[in-house]
Amino acid sequence: MVDITPLIPEIFLLCWAIVVLLADLFSQRRTVALPAWLSMGGLLVTGFLMFKLQWGAPTMMWNGMFVTDHFALFFKIIFLSAAFLTIGSSFGAVGRMTHHRGEFFSLILFSTVGMMFLASSKELITMYIGLELTTIPLFVLAAYNKTVRASSEAGLKYLIIGATSSAVLLYGLSIIYGLTGTTFLYEITINLSIHWLSFGELGPAFSVAMIMIIAGLGFKLALVPFHMWAPDVYEGSPTPITAFLSVGSKAAGLAAFVRIFVGMFVAFSTDVMAPRDWGTMVAFLAAATMILGNIVALRQTNIKRMLAYSSIAQAGYILVGVVAASHLGVASLSYYMFAYMFANMGAFAIVAIYAERTGSENIADYAGLSKSSPVLSMLMAIFMLSLAGIPPLAGFLAKYYVFAAAIEAGYTWLVIIAILTAVISLYYYANVIRVMYLVPDENRHHIVPSFPAGVVLTLTGIGVFIFGILPQSILDLALKAASCFAF
Repeated sequence: MVDITPLIPEIFLLCWAIVVLLADLFSQRRTVALPAWLSMGGLLVTGFLMFKLQWGAPTMMWNGMFVTDHFALFFKIIFLSAAFLTIGSSFGAVGRMTHHRGEFFSLILFSTVGMMFLASSKELITMYIGLELTTIPLFVLAAYNKTVRASSEAGLKYLIIGATSSAVLLYGLSIIYGLTGTTFLYEITINLSIHWLSFGELGPAFSVAMIMIIAGLGFKLALVPFHMWAPDVYEGSPTPITAFLSVGSKAAGLAAFVRIFVGMFVAFSTDVMAPRDWGTMVAFLAAATMILGNIVALRQTNIKRMLAYSSIAQAGYILVGVVAASHLGVASLSYYMFAYMFANMGAFAIVAIYAERTGSENIADYAGLSKSSPVLSMLMAIFMLSLAGIPPLAGFLAKYYVFAAAIEAGYTWLVIIAILTAVISLYYYANVIRVMYLVPDENRHHIVPSFPAGVVLTLTGIGVFIFGILPQSILDLALKAASCFAF
């Protein structure tokens, strides 16, 4: 008899998503408040169950197919937090919909279940199922504003690119299975090591599989040159879903990337074993992603497109920690993802609030916001500065640790590129602040966030400050997450 106790948080959230759907279906008032507050409550209960049942010594199910180690738990914290903040900032956007409100929140919960399952997967088929459960609800959510052409276009583009990337990824995984005869990550590592020691090479099939896996996951992370879907999808999707895509979906893809390339292929990172071809390949992808993301962001006038290219660039910085493939590297990318969540979710929450009040997403229309809504403009400035990596905000330490990990691993040239592109990013982040504070505007809009949106802004604003000044608690968790890998 299999003990499913470690799986209870995922099972509960899956069932709770159905409860939210049914509660909205049989509700006579059909208001946005009921399914939204139910969803947020369910996420809090899931977090409590996770800490109660999964925290502590790592546990395994189904011969190691599903694990509850500290790496999985760290990313589950990010997933649950991102979903909570997304729902909190969705009250206004969903409130304008006349139907399908419950489905909106249920799909967010279903996607979160997929993310949690993915983070705990140490077997290729299970990992792929978790990845699909994550992305399929997001296809629907991206196109949720059915009356808006841009939203329908975003959903269609995301569906086509997502399906293509999944096919590429699955083909790469099938080649790995063909080479090793197993889908369990630790068995794949052992079989590849034996093959290398016996024949002195892994052959072209392994290289093809590695390239296809990088390409498949590169689409999920919006890495260059697999980024083409992100700007249009981010712009056309409902703004809270854009935030969820930029944080939750990216974190899920990152968890899979680390499990495979750091956890499975780490044995090939030393001179004794095969040369770490994937490290060099990913380093060039990181460099290209940082350069293109930051340079193209300079030309954007729509704030959602600007944040889309910013998100692409941020993926490049996160990948610097992956390239290091070390204890510090995994810890730094984990902390980076956590710090990035607060700044990005907060920025998109303000974009959603402002668009709901004014109907505009143009950066130029933020002129005079510091006079009409000083608190909102102050928070936006804080989020922009954190994304740029300005101390003492959390974004500064996030960049510092991934750069330190890359230098320790010998990728000084990559860090130089990262620092130069970070300087470029300061221009377009500071431009938003300049427009709010220095450009006068006669048509000022006094914006008062709703209570749920105010909670989101308070949590994200405090998070950006607290984890920049007092980061030790999260760093300790990140170091425990990194200890799950053998280096």
